[in-house]
Amino acid sequence: MSTQFVNGTLGASSPVIEVQGLCKNYITHKKQPGLGGAIKGLFHREKEISAAVQDVSFNVEEGEFVGFLGPNGAGKTTTLKMLAGLLYPTKGEARVLGYVPWERQDGYRRQFALLLGQKNQLWWDLPARESLELNARIYDIPQEKFLRSLDEMTALLGVREKLNVMVRELSLGERMKLELIAALLHEPKILFLDEPTIGLDVVSQKTVREFLREHNTKRRTTILLTSHYMADIQELCERVIIIDRGVIFFDGKLSAVIDRFADFKLITIQTDRAPSGGAGAVAKYGEVLEYRETLLKLKVKRDRVIPVCKALLDELPIKDIDIQEVPIEDIIRRIYSR
Repeated sequence: MSTQFVNGTLGASSPVIEVQGLCKNYITHKKQPGLGGAIKGLFHREKEISAAVQDVSFNVEEGEFVGFLGPNGAGKTTTLKMLAGLLYPTKGEARVLGYVPWERQDGYRRQFALLLGQKNQLWWDLPARESLELNARIYDIPQEKFLRSLDEMTALLGVREKLNVMVRELSLGERMKLELIAALLHEPKILFLDEPTIGLDVVSQKTVREFLREHNTKRRTTILLTSHYMADIQELCERVIIIDRGVIFFDGKLSAVIDRFADFKLITIQTDRAPSGGAGAVAKYGEVLEYRETLLKLKVKRDRVIPVCKALLDELPIKDIDIQEVPIEDIIRRIYSR
């Protein structure tokens, strides 16, 4: 049975994040060029309303790890900031753990964490340990528990030896790992992650992903993740919410994104010789993506993959055949281009 929180109180079954009709508009003012425009602007300014988030609704259950996807400017970070209580919505409702986020009640602030990949919460000119100790004091974490959690997380992320280094002297990967530790020290029930692996090298990305997966499994922390690295989404999230221009147009399993938006597969064939008749001879089987003397790559409709493979095996002296799904990056790129 799932849990319900009413201002932090455990109750009957309900999602831990409930969002209904959430909207956020920004008002900007247009200025006419030149001195005349500046003078005119003193008496009359033309307003323009831009909608960052429009009628967004979704629920997240306890322990879910949800990918929140969209191109730059789609409304992802704005939504996370409203759920973290940093922004007031123009209209709509949201409850997280039973709290209204923008009321900023102390009970709520002690149960969530927001980590923005390009923002610092560690003090730049202090060793990382001192910032972490300050966080422990703010959240009233007992010293013994703080040291135990710190030892465990620094070991998992491989930054134990960096605790006494000035934050400004850390590499981006080291700093990001310590920022993550700072966000998780008080064991939040909800974690909002905005581009946590941005700019990190491949090894650091993998370490952070493994850490987050283990933390989610062990602590049942509910995590909402935005990322432009599809490897993050594929390895961590079964469910994705896709938003564009402030509007949600897909909410479901990641596998369903592939089924819905990628109705073809990629077939790569290695042969002893090229088919007679050139690329045109195999175009009847699907779209020819690559054609060389001993290699052929086709894009084929899903429902035709098996008959096409059979036909090619009969027609060509095939040495090897490989069938792959379309890379998720390409699928998301196609969705955004719509």
